[in-house]
Amino acid sequence: MTAVAAPAPDVPPPARRRGLTPYWLLLPAVLWLAVFFVAPLFYQASTSVQSGSIEKGFEVTWSWSNYTDALGEHGWHFVRSFAYAATATALCLAIAYPLAYLIAFRAGRWRNLLLVAVIAPFFTSFLIRTLAWKTILSDSGPLVSALNSLHFLDVTGALGLTTGDRVLATPLAVVCGLTYNFLPFMILPLYTSLERINPALLEAARDLYATPATTFRKVTFPLSLPGVVAGTLLTFIPASGDYINAQLLGSPGEQMVGNAIQKQFLNVQDYPTAAAMSFVLMAAILIIVTVYLRKAGTEEVV
Repeated sequence: MTAVAAPAPDVPPPARRRGLTPYWLLLPAVLWLAVFFVAPLFYQASTSVQSGSIEKGFEVTWSWSNYTDALGEHGWHFVRSFAYAATATALCLAIAYPLAYLIAFRAGRWRNLLLVAVIAPFFTSFLIRTLAWKTILSDSGPLVSALNSLHFLDVTGALGLTTGDRVLATPLAVVCGLTYNFLPFMILPLYTSLERINPALLEAARDLYATPATTFRKVTFPLSLPGVVAGTLLTFIPASGDYINAQLLGSPGEQMVGNAIQKQFLNVQDYPTAAAMSFVLMAAILIIVTVYLRKAGTEEVV
């Protein structure tokens, strides 16, 4: 009998080449981050400890007083920014959750149309949308006339949100602008989280004689918590550093920290103080986000 030779086994590719493939795929993203994020961050860090003037030039003197000056002279800008951002985030959550719930569970064949309506504002410039709100909230507009006839502005004026006879150039106008501009960032994560909920879980709750309120409190809301966390972060973080809404809709005496940084950089040309304020803002946001994530008790963020 003639012996039949066994087929040669497949030779696997070299393990080293296969192991380096993911790193080669990551290389473009790493280079992009290094050039456009890490390098500017280091440059900004060195600027924050410089001293000098625009006429004589700046040099690194490890002047840590720039940070204390940023907190001492502009502390209220930070407080005001976080207060505006937190208020706008709470309003976005209150508006977005029912809308996201409607789209996820009740929209039916209108779901795609409603989602397009949610993202439609992104087709318009952020600046143009804010200018539109400036027109809506103008003193001669129909909205202010209607609020005056209802004496609503008298109530908000007593609370310090308006001047009592107008909306524009008040904290209420800034919060309204922030809420409108960042509302889609709250709706989309909430919709994604709600849409992933298995309807069988809701049916099981009803089979166990749970009321709609109990079903929402015990099943729907806990399962949508990752979307709540993601939406609040996507809204609060950019709203804290925003300066367009406060510039166009607010008053000069109640600006946010972004406006103060812009003024220090462009008008005063005090680059070290502006850089220090930016780092203080980033550190404060990082601390707030870390505490919030720990309190939220969820690690799954969309």
